[in-house]
Amino acid sequence: MKGIVGKKGRPMFTMATRTPLAAVNRYKVPLIIFLLIYMALLNCQQYAIPFKSPSDCSDEESFDISSLSCVNCGPNQQRSTTGLSCICKTGYQTLTSDKASITCQKCPSDRPAVTKDGFGCIRCPSSVNDEGRCQCPAGNVLVERDVNGNLLNVARCEMCNENPPGLSVPNISGDRCERCQASFVNTSCVCSSPNVLAGGLCLPPGSLSTNVNPSVNYAQLKITVQSAWFFKNLYSSSAACLVFSNLTACQALGNMCVMNMHSFSGVSTDACGLFNTIFRSRAALSSTQDISYWRVNLPWLYYGDEPGLASRVLQTDPVPIRFSFRGINKNTDIRLLAAVYNIRGEFLRWEKVGVDNLQLCPETTGKQEAAFNFGTSYQKSCDLSVAELLGSHPEPLFYDVFMDLGGGENRKLLPLPSLVYNQQYNGRFINQENMKNWYLSRRLFVVDTISGREKSLSLLPKVIRVASSVKIRFQLVPRTQEGQVYPPLMTVTYRDVAITDINTQTVSTTFVVEYEMDQNEARIKTDTALGVMGGVALLYSLLKTVSWKRRIASPLIDVETMLKFLLFYAGDLANVFFAVTVGTGLYWLIFYKGQQFVSVLLPLPAQEEQFVTYIGCAFALKAVQFLHKLILQVSIDVFFIDWERPRSKPSRTVQAAGELKRDPSSVSIWRTYFVANEWNELQTIRKISPIFQIMAVLFFLEVLGFSNLALRDPMPALQRSPEAYTPSYSLMLRYGLAAALWLCIGLLQVIFFTVFYEHFVEDKIRQFVDLCSISNVSVLLLSHRCFGYYIHGRSVHGHADTNMEEMNNNLNRESESLCGQRGLLPNTEIQTFQVSLNDRLRLHYDRIREQIGRRNGPSRLIDASSANQFEQRARGYQTMNHFLGSIIDHAHQEMDYIVKDKLMFERVIGMEFLEPSEKSIFYNDEAHSFSDVLFYGNEATLLIFDTLFFCVVDLGSQSFVLAAVLTCLQQMIFRLIRNTLGRKNLVSKTLVDERFLI
Repeated sequence: MKGIVGKKGRPMFTMATRTPLAAVNRYKVPLIIFLLIYMALLNCQQYAIPFKSPSDCSDEESFDISSLSCVNCGPNQQRSTTGLSCICKTGYQTLTSDKASITCQKCPSDRPAVTKDGFGCIRCPSSVNDEGRCQCPAGNVLVERDVNGNLLNVARCEMCNENPPGLSVPNISGDRCERCQASFVNTSCVCSSPNVLAGGLCLPPGSLSTNVNPSVNYAQLKITVQSAWFFKNLYSSSAACLVFSNLTACQALGNMCVMNMHSFSGVSTDACGLFNTIFRSRAALSSTQDISYWRVNLPWLYYGDEPGLASRVLQTDPVPIRFSFRGINKNTDIRLLAAVYNIRGEFLRWEKVGVDNLQLCPETTGKQEAAFNFGTSYQKSCDLSVAELLGSHPEPLFYDVFMDLGGGENRKLLPLPSLVYNQQYNGRFINQENMKNWYLSRRLFVVDTISGREKSLSLLPKVIRVASSVKIRFQLVPRTQEGQVYPPLMTVTYRDVAITDINTQTVSTTFVVEYEMDQNEARIKTDTALGVMGGVALLYSLLKTVSWKRRIASPLIDVETMLKFLLFYAGDLANVFFAVTVGTGLYWLIFYKGQQFVSVLLPLPAQEEQFVTYIGCAFALKAVQFLHKLILQVSIDVFFIDWERPRSKPSRTVQAAGELKRDPSSVSIWRTYFVANEWNELQTIRKISPIFQIMAVLFFLEVLGFSNLALRDPMPALQRSPEAYTPSYSLMLRYGLAAALWLCIGLLQVIFFTVFYEHFVEDKIRQFVDLCSISNVSVLLLSHRCFGYYIHGRSVHGHADTNMEEMNNNLNRESESLCGQRGLLPNTEIQTFQVSLNDRLRLHYDRIREQIGRRNGPSRLIDASSANQFEQRARGYQTMNHFLGSIIDHAHQEMDYIVKDKLMFERVIGMEFLEPSEKSIFYNDEAHSFSDVLFYGNEATLLIFDTLFFCVVDLGSQSFVLAAVLTCLQQMIFRLIRNTLGRKNLVSKTLVDERFLI
């Protein structure tokens, strides 16, 4: 019905119509909100169903796999044995049946039994069993239909003829006669006494004693289990193998011996004892595959027990395969095949070893296959749940492993020997002894959950046995240049796990593939290098000790001398260990990663222990040398000789201690303070930037991926795919790589600093010498009692306390050669010297030094006594300044000196041949060797110490980042120690107030 439209198109409604619409309009917004919330609640509704399992259903219910609930069975029906369907009750036949439902009807009284298929009713010739079906006597089969499939009115029981010519017995279903087993057919299908019936076989009397030992020994737990599987199958398998040469029985017997760890004992009736008995009985027969240890019809379990056989098998004939890492003949594939048998001795298949057989740990296929890439050290460990092992390994599988040699149509296989670590021989774990006592074997398994079951195979096992370690080891033929290896050895270690709670118990397992070569030759060469270089270091340390004795002017050999010799020898021996270890690491890095045909293989982790010990020795000895140098540097004698003299002005008078005294000098002390500050800043400068060094090393190792070169595989790639297997690091490669990289970057910095930076930017050592000349201050440094360094800073202009204009004029005159040269001798430029003092000069120096001793700093409020002490020290300082200045000016004939050049040999060995008995000797030193008392002149020691510190931390933590952080931290700490102690020594030796050292 259309509404009436008024003016302007507006609809016209009655009052009754407008009232509901007005109400709707009024509550329009709340209504919309309510509807939205209601719809949202409908969309967010959670659905829940009750949990049901087949065991929760009653006898009249079955479990519906579609609805996951229990449903009622129909009339005259009951739950099946599986609980997943309904079947007719006893005495009821099935009329119709589809996948959804069935219909049941009771059988008539004249045919009360139900046929085996359940769809018919029949009269039985004899008794009816509990299931309502006909039952025949033993030796008879039940016949319910004729040859055309028609149901009989009365079932028949037909007897099978057990005698010739029939020789038949009922089959396992009891509905057909079949020929009896071959061991019965000599007379009849009845195994009558004195024959023995075992395992379905009729065994003749006396063939094998029935008194067998079905026990399994678990040596780790020190218990023995009477195995249900052994009790059921050990005698029958042994007898069938011995009497009938039954192939599967022989394999099953061998499997039981393998489950008993291939162990021999004094008991000849256990699994391995029985196998050995049969093995010896076949000695007259031919061997299999022309292998004497592989007897006909028997599995190959042992190589033999002759002493030394293991070394002949493993280290005599190389494998006829050549491995190569690169080139057109590249060959890195290790092809292993295994013949797989089940526990009953049945052959299952040939299987490629690599994935899901010997490797229990879950891993991607690509990573598991990396284990069989030659040269890649592989190791995978994990913890497995006992419950999962019981579910995934209901029965053990047995593997005979071979190496595929290829050959096309004439394909050959090389048997791989195995070494069972748990094997016992008369109570001895012979495979844990020396190699000459090893007893090699063949067959192995990874998980055994059967042999540890007592009483019944359906019960949980009391113990399970798991291969906790499977290791395949390849050994390189010595001095090979063609990548030849000896037959690989598989070492298996089993762990016995007593079952307590399968849901919480776990077992660890590891799969390893490793490669080794004879390291004796390399070890001998390393030890020879250490011996020869250590002898040279000993002589050099003796030479340093002699030089030190001459420099302290002491002819006696005392305890201090011996201690000094040991300190020198520690530093030199550290350099020997460092050079040998870095060279060894680089050798393995270059030759292992760069070889084409395999000629060298990395040392095993156990073989690297001696190498790591050498690194530890190098670090410890270098730390001793570093601390020794540090102590020497913070205890040297330093004195600043101020050549400035007061200009010709009347002396001032000052009030001191209540009386007038003349000021001995109006020379400013600021120049000396300035020189002291600059010397203080020089104490820890280096030829490299430690921060840049650390960042550059980390950049190469972690960002560019150089650390991947230290992995235990032959790939020289810097980047690795995340999906690829990443082997462990070689400590030798890791050390060689890190040390070489640290040294290379450090040496490049030193070269850049020495060749470019000091020549074109800033040379702080030469600048300090220039500063001394401008300041008119010389510096005397005594690193030994009678030996040290002298920096001649006497100004050629006479005065340094000048204004800016005069200073600028002086510098211009000097640049235009309008004044004398700065050298100590006239017309020379040499300002730095090594000084060798005579004993008289040193004694006089020590007497004056006693007056300069002072406390850490003057108090702001000093009393008369402290003022007198300060005045006494000031006079001592002036006396020392005057004394040393007069020595330089040749004012004392008895303490005079000469200036000469050092011989080249003297510079090389660091010792002076001439003794300053009459006159002191100033040796020209254009190399500014006074930097030896600074960090600057000991860059080699610092660089090696930092390298060793970085490498030692990395080897301990396997983290370059942590090593870099700790190295930076130790540099900061030792720099702080050197600055602090050097500053205190400077204050105590030069009378410079510590408050003026910025």
